[in-house]
Formats: sequence, C-alpha cells, structure tokens
Amino acid sequence: MSDTPTKIVVDCSTGAVEEVALTAEEIAQREADAQAFAAKQHEEEVAAQAAADAKAALLAKLGITADEAKLLLA
Repeated sequence: MSDTPTKIVVDCSTGAVEEVALTAEEIAQREADAQAFAAKQHEEEVAAQAAADAKAALLAKLGITADEAKLLLA
C-alpha cells in the first residue's frame, strides 16, 4: 500500500468498490479544508476563553461565586 491518499468509490448500481488515488487538486482541497477547520476551531476556543474570562471578571467585581450567581438567577 502506498502513502498516496486514496478515496473509496462505490458504484451502487453494480456494487463495485474501487480504491482510487486522490488527484493533486483533491489533496490540496483536503489540506485547505483541514487548515480552515483548525482555524475555526481555534477561533471558537479563543472566544470561549474570552467569555469565561469576562464572566470570571464580572463575578470577581460583584464579589460572588458562580454558585451564588446561579442562586440569584434561579
């Protein structure tokens, strides 16, 4: 088996299954998609951390714990 990325092609009308090497364009698209996914995931992690930091700062400013804030909002 080679190190070339492959895809599985299934012909549903015949049931034939074939493993085909990806083209250079497909490989480039796969890499671009992986980079875009990683960037989006990083942005979401940064946003979640910023929200957590803002919440912690507000709780500290109010001088209450997260559990106490939950009680106030219940």
